[in-house]
Amino acid sequence: MSDKKLLTIQDVSCYGQCSLTVALPILSVMGVETAILPSAVLSTHTGGFKGYTFRDLTEDIPAIGDHWKKEGILFDAFYTGYIGSKTQLNYIKNIVRECGKPDALFIVDPVMGDNGKLYAGFDEAFAAEMAHFLSGANVILPNLTEAAYLVGDPYRGEGYDRDYVEGLLPRLSALSGGDVVLTGVSYDPAKLGVATYRADTGRIGYYFEERIEGSFHGTGDVYASCFAGALTRGYSLDDAAALAVDFTVRAIRATLPERKEHWYGVKFEQALPYLAERLFK
Repeated sequence: MSDKKLLTIQDVSCYGQCSLTVALPILSVMGVETAILPSAVLSTHTGGFKGYTFRDLTEDIPAIGDHWKKEGILFDAFYTGYIGSKTQLNYIKNIVRECGKPDALFIVDPVMGDNGKLYAGFDEAFAAEMAHFLSGANVILPNLTEAAYLVGDPYRGEGYDRDYVEGLLPRLSALSGGDVVLTGVSYDPAKLGVATYRADTGRIGYYFEERIEGSFHGTGDVYASCFAGALTRGYSLDDAAALAVDFTVRAIRATLPERKEHWYGVKFEQALPYLAERLFK
């Protein structure tokens, strides 16, 4: 595989094992040269910490993009995570246009919410802007909450079935024109996984693992980072989706013995050797 350069655009939560502090080490272990564009800097993530600091970096984004353009820096792939404002969405789309190679991948994790609620700082107007931002993405990776907001459906909690999911997938694909990986899907209380949708064929696939009860901060970022790395390396949609599930489960399992003390994230670092072995054996 020739070396690939990926730009990931999301926040820096200085403590808490999420966002760029997760994406950069995972992508690096996967052999993907990774550049970063921070959307904001926070002292911690917002899930369970109080009094955290937040510095918005919106004003820095255009100048960074302009500098890259002058230097002739081009990327093979873009992967976006937490984006803090509608203004940032416009700036980032411009960087994707100006600094992407002709066949560059555009992977969007539309981070907005979970468990039926939007995260602090987001509203339905932002969800509508995010739906427009998805246009042209090769793959989007919403969870069920984000998917509902993107298409304007009420959130169903656990009250959904296969027909709902399989009707939702093409609607999500229509927003971007690309493929979909819908995370957090379950039809069996003992299983949890993802549903995939290929835009070119309409093919739907699934990949499930044993459900581990509880909520674990940062697992969405762990999953999306591994998926983005695998897709950039040339994995198929389904193979990248499955590898990311396997890696995320390994990271959760590594955390379980100290879960009470290590409540703020998952010990993905301990699963990195497994990931490297899967990729380079």
